[in-house]
Amino acid sequence: MAKYLIRANYTLNGTKGLMEKGGSARRAAVEQMLTDLGGKMESFYFAFGETDVFIIADLPDAKSAAAVSVTVNAAGGAQVTTTPLMTPEEMDEACKKSVRYRAPGA
Repeated sequence: MAKYLIRANYTLNGTKGLMEKGGSARRAAVEQMLTDLGGKMESFYFAFGETDVFIIADLPDAKSAAAVSVTVNAAGGAQVTTTPLMTPEEMDEACKKSVRYRAPGA
């Protein structure tokens, strides 16, 4: 499974729903959504500042991550940004790949 960082910012309606039902209910709903897709929630944190929620999730593939993003954004309670995460070992492998590239103007 691949790891993803999901950042969410609540809309006005999403904030009202959070205030009504609480943070634990929101965490449970997200965990169920990820489980239904064959994934797993590693961590869920509320924050304040630029981002309202940080989630690290394991999901089977990029299509599942995209489905989460599209579905949550379409629901209107939050705006979600999803970032694929890599382990240091995966970065080691990426650095060893041979890539043909010519810089602009070279």
